Amino acid sequence: MTEHGGRRNKAERDAITVEIGYALVSAAFAAAVLFGALAGPALLFELPDTLEMLSIRAGTVLAPVLFVARTVSVLIRFRQGDTTAQPSHPGRTNPDS
Repeated sequence: MTEHGGRRNKAERDAITVEIGYALVSAAFAAAVLFGALAGPALLFELPDTLEMLSIRAGTVLAPVLFVARTVSVLIRFRQGDTTAQPSHPGRTNPDS
């Protein structure tokens, strides 16, 4: 977004759309992996009732928490990246060269 609060151009809107998609997909993947790691053994094997219940509940509670945390962290990181100035000569390692 422009510094003076103006409208976003198409490239900025596209970048935001891609970043939101990335945030949601990566968060869903991370949450699914966490749920599988926590609740998977209880669903695949015969475990004691208490351990099975605890494992499934832990996966059910922690997976959405991870989903939200991952989504927010990706979007905050993207937002903070907007404030950094781009080098005046793209492709060069030293902007003063």
